[in-house]
Order: sequence, then structure tokens, then C-alpha cells
Amino acid sequence: MPSDLPIRKIIHVDMDAFYASVEQMDNPDLKGKPLAVGGSEKRGVVSAASYEARKFGVRSAMSGMQAKRNCPELIFVRPRFDRYHEISKKIRKIFYDYTDLVEPLSLDEAYLDVTENKKGNPSATLIAKEIRERIYKEVGLTASAGISVNKFIAKVASDYNKPNGQKTVNPEEVLSFLEQLDIRKFYGVGKVTAEKMYQLGIFTGKDLKSKTIEYLDEHFGKSGRYYYYVVRGVHNSEVKPNRIRKSLAAERTFNENLSSEIFMLEKLENIAKEVTKRLEKSKVAGKTVTLKIKYSDFTLQTRSKTLPYFISDKDVILETAKELLFQEKLSNSVRLLGISISNLNTESTKKKVSEEKVVSVQLKFDF
Repeated sequence: MPSDLPIRKIIHVDMDAFYASVEQMDNPDLKGKPLAVGGSEKRGVVSAASYEARKFGVRSAMSGMQAKRNCPELIFVRPRFDRYHEISKKIRKIFYDYTDLVEPLSLDEAYLDVTENKKGNPSATLIAKEIRERIYKEVGLTASAGISVNKFIAKVASDYNKPNGQKTVNPEEVLSFLEQLDIRKFYGVGKVTAEKMYQLGIFTGKDLKSKTIEYLDEHFGKSGRYYYYVVRGVHNSEVKPNRIRKSLAAERTFNENLSSEIFMLEKLENIAKEVTKRLEKSKVAGKTVTLKIKYSDFTLQTRSKTLPYFISDKDVILETAKELLFQEKLSNSVRLLGISISNLNTESTKKKVSEEKVVSVQLKFDF
């Protein structure tokens, strides 16, 4: 594996269909049935789908109507975020029995750095297995895991043997693993980027690796350099126990489409109230207010304004959101509105990382 970077043992733990699995665990009548959390067959968007529903092509972020068309027997369940938070805390408590270097990405996934761990176990593979077994025994849910030398490869690997499985990519396997990888499996390559890569003849990691850094910069801008290094196994991002929150948001999908800004003001006030509550809970304020508008045809528009000072007051947030709403005429009736606050006072100035120098060395240690 090429690198002159510190060698780490990283585990990425990803809960299997977390929201849906919690609902099936709490309600045995739902077990084995196609289930969607969030949305409905008329409105809203699917937040999560059980594996039984995924067989029919039901996915998160899909409209409830499309999900129901894909799977006529689909059962919709309202999300219970308090319950998901409760379960997530129990899972994280297990993580901290092994290491303090835990970086949660969301309620259902996290990175763990177990290079030096509380159990004194030299095998990250065995630690991942033990963690998954404990989650099942103590919480009642299954989890999958990826284990490797950095966060990027660990995250890709955790998706390999889902559900309820794990995959280890040892140091000496990293380059061959990445070369054989379908480009769509690369974390950070979305649908649009994948299509662009296909047009350029890039279908696998090996194809990507054949391109020069200049070529990737030319076609993918700032992301080009990222692709150049990760396909060579270089990803020096550390597990950050205290991740800096970049934004806070709240949004609402309406039972009926709204066609006038006047009808939206009451909705905006409720959304601003929820955002304010979340800011207070996190003890932060922000300078940038963004209004999210999703139209009835599912097109998405955002309008933003950055203030010269930090705000967390509901009235200021609401007035700014109103200003953005009336900024220009709506192009269609609206099904969803959201407000987010970013440019928070928790963010520290990030130093530019100098370009990593790639050095080929053979790495050998217990994994």
C-alpha cells in the first residue's frame, strides 16, 4: 500500500436499515414485511426502507407515491426520532467500551479508531465482530462493519456484506481492492459524477487510477485531487471524536401543495421555532439562513442570505426566511419548506492541508 502516513485500524459500523429495523423490533407484526419509515402513499418522502421493501426498489429519499407504485403492499410508519436517538445512545455506549475515538456520522453509523484500544486487542477484525455481537445481544438489532487502514476504505467495505456482515481490507489488499472496485462504490461518487466518469471511460478503480492528476483536475475540479489520492489508498482524515457541526435545519412536507406565499407564513413560523429550539439545544448560532423550497414537481430551490452577525433568535430567523420567500416569485405550488442555519460559531478556521506525497512501502501488521 502506498503511503508515508500514520497506519491506523479503522472500523466503520453501519446499522442495517436502522429506522425500519427499530420499528420492526418494537412491533413484531411488522417483521418480515415491506416497510417504509416516513412519507405516505400520497405525500412525503421515504426516510428509510426495510430490506423487504428494498427488494421492490423502495429507497430513502423516494417519494411515497413512487414507493407505493413499486411495492403495493408497502406499509408506511411515522418516524419516531426520540426512539431512534434512544437506541443510538445505547449503541454508542458499546463503542466507547472499546475506544474514545468515535466519530458518529449520524444516528446509525460511526467510525471507530481502534489502533490503540481499551481491550488491548490487536485485531480490528475481532473487535468489529465483538461489537456487532454485543449490539445484537444488548440492543436487538444487526449491524454491518468495514475494517481497514483509513476511513474511506472502511466505509466502502462496510457495504460489502450487508446486512449483518463485515469485511476487512488488509493493508496488502488495499490497492487491488480499490482497482477492482466499481466506480459507483467509491464514497463521494454520486449518480451524476458516475455518469460523467462513464462517458470518460472510467468504470473501475483501475480506470480511475490510470488518469493523471492534471486530467482529473481538468474534468472534476477540486474533487479530482481527492479521486486521485483515494484510489491510491491515501486518505489521511483522522477519526474526529468531536465533529464540528456545520449546520442545523428543520423542514416540513405539507399534506396539500401550497400555491401562495401568504399561506406559507404560518408554516415558516413553525419551522423557524423548531430551528431555534435546535440551536438552543446545541448552544450555537449562525450567520447564514437558507430557505429550502421543494415544488410539486419535486424540483428543489434554495435561497440564502448571510448576515453580518450570529443569530439564534426565532424572530430574526423568521424575518430573514420571509425575506427569502418573497425574494422572487414561486415557479410552482410548494410541497415542502425548510430553513437551515449555517456558518455556525462552532466552526474553526481550517488550515489548508499541503499535498500529500505518495511513497510506496509494504505495510505489515496484525489486522
